[in-house]
Amino acid sequence: MTTPASNEREMIRGALIPSFAVGILGIIISTLVRGKPGLLGALLAQFVVVMYFAVHLGVSAISRKLDPLTTFALAIFSYFAKIAVLGLFLWLLTNFTSRESIDRASFGVVAIALTVAWLGGEIRSFLKLRIHLPLPQNPQNPHNPKENKEQQ
Repeated sequence: MTTPASNEREMIRGALIPSFAVGILGIIISTLVRGKPGLLGALLAQFVVVMYFAVHLGVSAISRKLDPLTTFALAIFSYFAKIAVLGLFLWLLTNFTSRESIDRASFGVVAIALTVAWLGGEIRSFLKLRIHLPLPQNPQNPHNPKENKEQQ
């Protein structure tokens, strides 16, 4: 039997492995094509994407035993906080760094590739967990009255 903590470990492991593989490949390619600015853009993308998605898994770990309404509120708050922080970060990046120091194209391409890799890895690891939802003890099937009569 798996525990919720081991499920979360598997989810983050399943997401980090493809993300780091794509990230390393992106760093190498960006460095070869754009030089040091490409390297810095790709490294920055790696950091931003991993932190963005790690917050999501952290919130799910924190809210594991909370009621659904509180979990929803926490998820919505974390989503808007991540968007606000990401917007602030991109604004700072645009206004306080030069294009010669951090390559924007490398940042964007690597960030998109990392996002796809993270989400793909997270979905794959979730499907491998085969988490089952608890079903009611005596379910009444409204679509099959014959089955309901047999249960009574």
